[in-house]
Amino acid sequence: MTQDIEWETEISEQAGGSVAVNIQQAAGRNARAIQAAVDAYRQDLGEMRQEINWDGVPDNLAAPNLLPADFFNTTVPRGVVFSTRGSGFQVSANAGVAPIEFDNINPTYSRLFRTFSPQRLFTALGSNIMQVRFFVPGTSRRATTNGFGAVFTDVDQPGTRIEYLDEQGDRLARLDVPAIPGRQTLSFLGARFLNRRVARVRITSGNTALGPNERDDRDLVVMDDFIFGTPTA
Repeated sequence: MTQDIEWETEISEQAGGSVAVNIQQAAGRNARAIQAAVDAYRQDLGEMRQEINWDGVPDNLAAPNLLPADFFNTTVPRGVVFSTRGSGFQVSANAGVAPIEFDNINPTYSRLFRTFSPQRLFTALGSNIMQVRFFVPGTSRRATTNGFGAVFTDVDQPGTRIEYLDEQGDRLARLDVPAIPGRQTLSFLGARFLNRRVARVRITSGNTALGPNERDDRDLVVMDDFIFGTPTA
């Protein structure tokens, strides 16, 4: 099963008025299945964009260690700061350094997850919900972006989503990430807003946080590449 959808639509939300947005999404069993959607989203954003593929994170800030929430605004100035009600954030380890693909949390995870851009993945810990706030890269000045997208792995069930919020905290859109049954699948969702600006996004990954003893009926989801318009004040 592969989905590859591109469209422009109007979404009416409580933020008031209509919101025009271009959406790219795809799901499949390997990187090829979503590559066209990812490339189309990059092209839609244009040259004024930022990307995070996690592979530049040093080993001492990868699993089993925590990644600082502001790493991609201070150490590597891409203009994003993360938050969660959980215990923090983690980037998976490289082979030969520590267990890969979050096998440090549960040794079965490398049989669930797949990378889009090898070989690191990303997750919040202690919660399946996180937020991304935008800043002028390398500063503490709040900023907005015209779009945000992310790659997810092992989205088995509906419920993984990205919510886009404006500077007042009003929701511009809530978009579901395409689900595909099976293990080691990849999904992509990206949205570019044509007439509004995004101050933060809220990401729901699956229906439970990673852990050593989760039940088989849980949908466990982690993330790979983030792609977003360069934040501006």
